[in-house]
Amino acid sequence: MKESIKSIIVSVLQWEAGKVLKKYQPKIIAITGSVGKTSTKDAIFSALADSFYVRKSEKSFNSQIGVPLTILGCQNGWNNPLVWLMNLAKGFILIAAKSRYPEWLVLEVGVDSPGGIKKMSEWLKPDILVITRFGKTPVHIEFFASVDELIEEDAALIDSMKRKGILILNSDDEDIRSFKNKSSNKTITYGTEGGSDIFASNYRVLYGIDKKGKFPTGIQFKVEYDGDSAPVVLMGVAGSHHIYPSLAAIAVGISQGLNLSEMSKSLRSHASPLGRMKIIKGIKNSIVIDDSYNSSPVALEEALKTLQMIEGAKRKIAVLGDMLELGEHSISAHKEAGAVASRSCHILAAVGPRSRGIAEGALQNGMREKDVLQFETSEEAGAYLENLILEKDIVLVKGSQSMRMEKVVEEIMANPEEKEKLLVRQEKEWKER
Repeated sequence: MKESIKSIIVSVLQWEAGKVLKKYQPKIIAITGSVGKTSTKDAIFSALADSFYVRKSEKSFNSQIGVPLTILGCQNGWNNPLVWLMNLAKGFILIAAKSRYPEWLVLEVGVDSPGGIKKMSEWLKPDILVITRFGKTPVHIEFFASVDELIEEDAALIDSMKRKGILILNSDDEDIRSFKNKSSNKTITYGTEGGSDIFASNYRVLYGIDKKGKFPTGIQFKVEYDGDSAPVVLMGVAGSHHIYPSLAAIAVGISQGLNLSEMSKSLRSHASPLGRMKIIKGIKNSIVIDDSYNSSPVALEEALKTLQMIEGAKRKIAVLGDMLELGEHSISAHKEAGAVASRSCHILAAVGPRSRGIAEGALQNGMREKDVLQFETSEEAGAYLENLILEKDIVLVKGSQSMRMEKVVEEIMANPEEKEKLLVRQEKEWKER
């Protein structure tokens, strides 16, 4: 789509979205931050859906186009002009006619360029704002002069909140914790430390057992709030960072008078987004941890630490693609990831030109050359791994979106006929890009 046409469409969609919000007056939950937005959005939806009529952003619709599309209930038109015309028409119909509209909107709001969120805040006025995490080197930092500038951009929505709005903060992130002093709104904090209003403890990995030994099946932890506690069980995922979306969802629910115990039960049925540390059966009775949706320094470090602590593996293999949009931090971030990988896996497969830094960092920190593999593309890596993987191996697959690391998972998953159900980016439009 030509940029001039795209700009016009964005402007009209935002105008329509603002009019729709003014007409129907839904409660708005906005989620921003550099890590965990989509998982948090989906968890909040699961916690509220049993009690309210809720609409959430589809996939990762979080941009200046994506947010209005969610508000209007429209699909991404990609490069199809007819779909975009239909989207615009639907917006006008919503404005002109009376329709049944959701009570709550759960909107993921992301940074794709300087000023993007600030511009969105002119018409998007959240009732509840959830800020997840940034990390030392946030994703999208390439487009900003500094980390502080990116954080300031994400925080723009605080000033646009409704007067009686509620600010929900991840207090384990120092930068986000500081926002508590910058807002007059009611604030609820969540984290893994006792100083948070809502906090998690007693985290553990759940395992299944077969004739060959044990294998990971999910995670469990305890949530505590105001003297009350409840267990949360999340099946089919790995990693302690799944705690944060659940805590954010519980914070939102508590702010609306929902019961802690009931919300913990609702989260049991919560299916985390595809490609986010999902446990999938692999070839030769292996286990694949599919984290192929995207990558950033903080998320990669957490994924590798999860791989390190999982028990029952014959070997641990990390297949890591490039991390993008890191700007001047790219070289150091990839080398640091390699250092973590050297302690977390037996075999490292680095995919893409930037990931050579991961390989270099791993070698510098003691990994043997024969255990460090390098590939130019995800297709090459997937084809090689088919022969490399042995029974009871655990394979972590992760990389930025454009690296298309889901292609690796497709090659090594036990049931590739289920790929459209289990893997990210299976839409025709993605495959044709």
